[in-house]
Amino acid sequence: MPLALLALAIGAFGIGTTEFVIMGLLPEVATEYGVTIPTAGHLVSGYALGVVLGAPIMTLLGTRVSRKRMLMLLMGLFIAGNVMSALAPTFGLMLTGRVVASLAHGAFFGIGSVVAAGLVAPHRRAGAIAMMFTGLTLANVVGVPLGTYIGQSTGWRATFLLVAGLGVVGLAGVAKLVPEQPRPRGVRIRHEVAAFRNVQVLLAMGMTVLGFGGVFAAITYITPMMTRTAGFADSSVTWLLVLLGLGMVGGNLIGGRYADRHLMPMLYVSLGALSVVLALFTLTAHNKIAAALTLFLIGGLGFATVPPLQKRVLDQASGAPTLASAVNIGAFNLGNALAAWLGGLVIGAGLGYTAPNWVGAALAGSALLLAVVSHTLERRGAHDGDIATTGTTRDTTTGTTKDTAAPTPV
Repeated sequence: MPLALLALAIGAFGIGTTEFVIMGLLPEVATEYGVTIPTAGHLVSGYALGVVLGAPIMTLLGTRVSRKRMLMLLMGLFIAGNVMSALAPTFGLMLTGRVVASLAHGAFFGIGSVVAAGLVAPHRRAGAIAMMFTGLTLANVVGVPLGTYIGQSTGWRATFLLVAGLGVVGLAGVAKLVPEQPRPRGVRIRHEVAAFRNVQVLLAMGMTVLGFGGVFAAITYITPMMTRTAGFADSSVTWLLVLLGLGMVGGNLIGGRYADRHLMPMLYVSLGALSVVLALFTLTAHNKIAAALTLFLIGGLGFATVPPLQKRVLDQASGAPTLASAVNIGAFNLGNALAAWLGGLVIGAGLGYTAPNWVGAALAGSALLLAVVSHTLERRGAHDGDIATTGTTRDTTTGTTKDTAAPTPV
């Protein structure tokens, strides 16, 4: 794998840390600002919505600059947002800082996916994308637990200053290691937008929203679920997040490996198993050992869908993939926002801290249904194309088409 993938992974590590670390610090943030935990959950959904809006906007704004320069600008925006969050005197300004940082998220991963895929041979694209996303998953093993520990020990503001520092390292890595890639000739904004007329692109994004939304329904409120339902001490949240991150790392690498060879079967298995495990989490969350094991499986199964879904979008929008790639990253976070909101609703309705797991199971099951529909339409289209190909030939001299299919017996 090219060394440039390391730079992309470093940037992904910083972004992943700021995205997920807030879940381990929700009680501390809620206490300082005097808001409820569901209200503090808006820091998760607000960030996610910022990714959804920022992905297409920032990508389109960057169409006139090189991909490397745009990645550097995005990391600068990410740094500014985290510094704002760290210094925010009110909850509203804290939320604003989260949104500013989130504007860089979708475009960075979207453009980064295109850059990563362009660095390797076509049959290794999913593996290259997975390598970049390894930075995101490692953030859950190292960055998030460390940030949670620092936040609980010295205050959550120190955590966001640390994250801003990670952004500086990521910016330096991109500047040093990522090569300049010329923009594709003849590709305009209208070509990027045209990719959304492909129903397979839209179905893949729907799978992204629902599938990863299932993961976030469970893990957004993981701290109160583990401490108030499973009975873990507050200090145990750190190693539980490490366990979740280890599952994400493993799932991401497995998804990247098999997506290059068996993309749709990989989605069937991961989404189906994710739905079942999330449903079981409503029961296993009442036992410490079972809860920890289930958390690991949710991380693994959830991130096993990331490389195949991102590669499917790139494949289906191969002529102009940058915007579609970025919007699909936004789709991940739209699912996050939807799940965080729905999870807050069921908790607020008095159904308990395990109720979001049922929401997650339903979302993941819906994603599996979309995967079946997508694959069925794809095979039907290929079958119809085969019939059309065997039934006609084209005269290259006259430009006319004539039927060559065998006559139907009477």
